[in-house]
Amino acid sequence: MKVVIKWGKKTFDDVEIDTSLPASIFKHQVYSLTGVPPERQKIMVKGGMLKDESTWSDTGVKSGQKLMLLGTADKLPEAPTSAPTFLEDLPEEQQSAADTKQFGSGLNNLGNTCYMNSTLQCLYSVPELRQALQVYSEPGQLASSSSHHRLAIAAQGLFGEMARSGAPVTPFTFLFTLRQAYPQFAQQGRGGQYSQQDAEECWSQLMTTLQDRLKDPSSAASDPAIKQLFGVGYHTELKCEETGETFQEDTTALSLKCNISIDVNQLEEGIKLALKDDREKNSDALGGLAVFAGSSVISHLPPYLTVHMVRFFYKADVQQKAKILRKVVFPVLLDLYDFCTPDLKRQLDGPRDALRAIEDKAAADARASKSKVPKEEGSKAANVETAQLMDTPQAKTVGDADVDMRDAGPPTSSSAGDEASTSTSAAHAGGHTGRYELMAVLTHKGRSADSGHYVSWVKQDSGQWVQFDDEQLVLRKEDEIATLAGGGDWHMAYLLMYRAQRVPNA
Repeated sequence: MKVVIKWGKKTFDDVEIDTSLPASIFKHQVYSLTGVPPERQKIMVKGGMLKDESTWSDTGVKSGQKLMLLGTADKLPEAPTSAPTFLEDLPEEQQSAADTKQFGSGLNNLGNTCYMNSTLQCLYSVPELRQALQVYSEPGQLASSSSHHRLAIAAQGLFGEMARSGAPVTPFTFLFTLRQAYPQFAQQGRGGQYSQQDAEECWSQLMTTLQDRLKDPSSAASDPAIKQLFGVGYHTELKCEETGETFQEDTTALSLKCNISIDVNQLEEGIKLALKDDREKNSDALGGLAVFAGSSVISHLPPYLTVHMVRFFYKADVQQKAKILRKVVFPVLLDLYDFCTPDLKRQLDGPRDALRAIEDKAAADARASKSKVPKEEGSKAANVETAQLMDTPQAKTVGDADVDMRDAGPPTSSSAGDEASTSTSAAHAGGHTGRYELMAVLTHKGRSADSGHYVSWVKQDSGQWVQFDDEQLVLRKEDEIATLAGGGDWHMAYLLMYRAQRVPNA
């Protein structure tokens, strides 16, 4: 049943009501459209106001009917007017929330919703995505009733609540609108309990919605913000060995796949395997389908890279997604230069040289600082320091090893070298290097995508890793992230998110 909601000067057409659900669910749906919290909603129906426990058969509401809504939307947070409350004065549960607020808010599990919670925590870690959602507004009456719009509004509200709260947040409205937009997430098992779902499917469907709704406010062409942030460009060449026919195509996807086989031990090996894109395609010469050998290279790199570890495949005999448990080591710093097109490599060369010069200078400064010893420590300390330096590769003499002739020649001024390095770095400031730093990992523990448990691990700006296990936040060390590579029944990486490493501003 569809109705019209009139709220002040705004009208929402074709708002769908599921008459099998209580009125309280409808109020959360109205909240996702208007921002008016359920407790402040006054919806006029036959006989008075709509109550949470009302059944639709008793309200007399009919399809196409106009419902009047009274109530004010949430306001922006205001400056505090009361005296500050100290942490030790708070109740114990509030002390815990205040202590972890700097790392974000946990999400309460609403019954096998860890797949959704872990997806949201990873995406929440992208500040540009939060900003794009924050400025998202109603696109008009026709689009405002679409499920994609309602889901974007629900994500906007949820991310805002996560930023303000610090305490665990209950994502009820978001879950409700997700299931409306994508009914597969509303599947129920025996006993009527909602089924566990595949986190990668949730991630992909949510990205599809956000790509449809969010535009880049800084782009004159109003390009989709999701494509700007996550879009990976591919150039693919296809050749039929039987006929010699060739095809070329350019595509964009929101992730990079890592296929897993018996020969794959490293992430880069799985990426290389996934870029072999053999497929069946219609052959004009044969007048039917033929096998084309395909190979792809990356033609565009985004600010944020999602890598899908293809760990699940459908097993017909048990009719479920089986899991590949093989250990695949993923790096904290991923370099994609060798997977790029020649044109893209040329674009990356300058920034890579500039970044390398900055790193070399920092290493040289560190060695120089280490070699300085206070005079009062005497020659003994100096000799020890010299011995340590002589063990480094940089301290080898001609008799110890071959010397790169590019380093030969008359000595140059260090200040002149520093100026040249600074000039090169400034020219490429902000440039993409083709290198990526790991910032989030979504893991799965269990043997099937539709069972087990999903968790997210997110690196904070301070460098601290935090494990988001539904409503619980656990501080982790970076060496613990290496244990997520797989090979057993522990949490193993399923989706990886990397941030582009750029040349820093001078």
